Amino acid sequence: MARRPWSFKEDRRLMELAKSSASLEEAAKALGRSPDAVKRMALRLGLSLKSKASKKS
Repeated sequence: MARRPWSFKEDRRLMELAKSSASLEEAAKALGRSPDAVKRMALRLGLSLKSKASKKS
């Protein structure tokens, strides 16, 4: 599968989602990207996103 470059607009959207405490899965869905791609970009931008799967009840 070919990688699509991230646009500045997508970077900003990811920052907004991280600031609003969106989960990794929610951010991936909102951006139309895989959770892995979102996780990699979040790390590159120094953002932290929590995965729904890793939350403890």
